[in-house]
Amino acid sequence: MPNVCIHHAIYAPGLERLRELPNVHLTVIPPSEGDSWALPVEEAGKVEILFSSSAPSNLDAAKNLCLLHIDSAGYSHLFEYKLHERGIRACNAAGVFDIPIAEWNVAMMINLLRDVRGMIRHQDSGIWDRDARFQRQLRGCTVGFWGYGGLARETARLCKAMGLKVHVFSRSPIKPRDDHFVLPGTGDPKGVLPDAEYGQDKKGEFLSGLDFLIIAMPLTDQTRGLVGADDLKQLPRRAFVLNPARGPIIQEQALLQALREGWIAGAALDTHYYYPMPVDHPLWKFPNVIMTPHISGSTAMSEFPQRVWDIFVINVERWIAGRPLLNELTPRQLAGQ
Repeated sequence: MPNVCIHHAIYAPGLERLRELPNVHLTVIPPSEGDSWALPVEEAGKVEILFSSSAPSNLDAAKNLCLLHIDSAGYSHLFEYKLHERGIRACNAAGVFDIPIAEWNVAMMINLLRDVRGMIRHQDSGIWDRDARFQRQLRGCTVGFWGYGGLARETARLCKAMGLKVHVFSRSPIKPRDDHFVLPGTGDPKGVLPDAEYGQDKKGEFLSGLDFLIIAMPLTDQTRGLVGADDLKQLPRRAFVLNPARGPIIQEQALLQALREGWIAGAALDTHYYYPMPVDHPLWKFPNVIMTPHISGSTAMSEFPQRVWDIFVINVERWIAGRPLLNELTPRQLAGQ
């Protein structure tokens, strides 16, 4: 009889599914304001499975905690707890945001390629301009993914349907992801869509052939600042950079220099170096940069509660049955590697 504790906004159908499971003891703790929260003293030692946005501040008191299930795809906020050293397993919400982020990627590619920002500025000023830069097509372009997780796979599916070539640069070979949450009919669960795959020794070849580079990896100690000036210089000047992953994966000053000196044609950024971005930050001023406030996929979307609860309920069912869990983070991932 697993003791399941929920410190999360309730999605009634999901809670009802949990209550229908045999031999599950449920405790619901209303979510608290802010990032820091603590398990009630009388519950801390009982909890075996916890559903929350983050670990409790009194994690040491949760002596029987076996599984922490978070509601975000990003998991860098777990590094400090060293869950892998405590023997606590963890799962994230990867897959919940793949569809909206993929749609953001496609929208940004079209907006950048056809300079929609420029067209809107002309509209505001009553300027009639039919320049060729407003008439380019996406079909036939090459999009490259640095990393090939869920958001990359769903974007790749859309890109292939639109006639783009898909290239992938990854530290490990592409393989099926049967152990990840994927909505039916989406993504690339079997890993068969890319037209070309590049290993670590082929990075220059990968970068030099792109029209779009999409950053699609988590932020870890190894990926922070991973994309630097040398990488951006290897992109063709026609290439655009999209970052829906995490801002600090691209070195800030290198990106600014690439934009100022024309190493790249422009960028679309949904994740940033500061939250919020200062109003005087130079990235706001580039006419060829689109800035969105980390909304490519967010908890405000109407589908979020159902999807995040679906993953959690499925994992409780799998836990009871002794089956592999969806979206389980490896010890290396929990260590920030």
